[in-house]
Amino acid sequence: MAAALTPAARKRPAPDKAGSPADAGKKKKRARHQQFENIDDYEMLEEIGEGIFGVVAKARDHRTGATVAVKWIRGGEFDQDGAPNLAAVVREASFLATCRGHPGIVQIKNVAKGEETRDLYIVMELAGPSLRSRLERQQPFSEDETRDAMRQLLQAVEKLHATGTIHGDINPDNILVGADGALKICGFGCATPAGDVAGKTFLERLLEGARTQHQEKLDGTTMQYRSPEQLIWSQWYGPEGDMYALGCVMAELLTGEPLFTATTEDDMMDQTLDLWDELASMGVEAFDDVIDHLSLAGREILAGLLSYYSCERLTAAEALKHRWFTEETKPPAAVKPESPGFVPLFTERSIGGDK
Repeated sequence: MAAALTPAARKRPAPDKAGSPADAGKKKKRARHQQFENIDDYEMLEEIGEGIFGVVAKARDHRTGATVAVKWIRGGEFDQDGAPNLAAVVREASFLATCRGHPGIVQIKNVAKGEETRDLYIVMELAGPSLRSRLERQQPFSEDETRDAMRQLLQAVEKLHATGTIHGDINPDNILVGADGALKICGFGCATPAGDVAGKTFLERLLEGARTQHQEKLDGTTMQYRSPEQLIWSQWYGPEGDMYALGCVMAELLTGEPLFTATTEDDMMDQTLDLWDELASMGVEAFDDVIDHLSLAGREILAGLLSYYSCERLTAAEALKHRWFTEETKPPAAVKPESPGFVPLFTERSIGGDK
């Protein structure tokens, strides 16, 4: 298969010898324009997922027999005139291509289009079912399993951030589980270049337009994994938002249930503030009633990822250097907190529901 985002090979007439050097330059430039594969080269087998930005299907490459995953961006998915937003599709594919080769990020193969339709397709490796489906079928992860999973995810996010990419929508639906247990991050529809926010002061971010590209992308994210700054100043988010989302994923691995359960932004903000209050008053002991099988070092990581203030949140590189990953850690015996911990999973009862 041709490499992703490269012009397809095709025969061209020999250049006109009588043409001017300027004309030759123009022809050479036009030859570099983007060319897509034909989606008819793939046989769609079954739908394996659906998200805000498209449907994902299992498919077979007629030319090689290889099984792949194809993200179908239907005509009308973005624009009122029935055409997919080409820039948005190429942008998502470009983020994937930038991270090509990292084992923790789903690998892009190419971009294809329908000859008779206006649909576009991102062709990727077939990595496995989502982490969400794994959590729904089996017991929560042990501490050792969680440590291994978080090491993989943090290494992948470290790579993302090193390339100047903010994922913006990390959650169990956008994490795939391979047959060997390897985890891969996918779902780059909300990804944003870190340079879009670099160098801006907090006030500048706050005063930006109320309906920016970031806001439109944020509308597509899973609310229960948004950071406080995404909930409050939703026209801006940085790489720290990805770290908060990883904290939510870590808690879910250990309990088998989402950390936050709110269905509205106001309730989500209340639950986020509840967590902030508990961590501020109790430190890592705030997790005692929720995750009693997690070691002190593990709780330090969880608290560092879930810090309310983005400037205090662990980066991926900092987290990977923490003793939870670098030292052998034995699970502790269950510890009874001296004062009550926060309500597990932040149910509606904890934010003003029936007492």
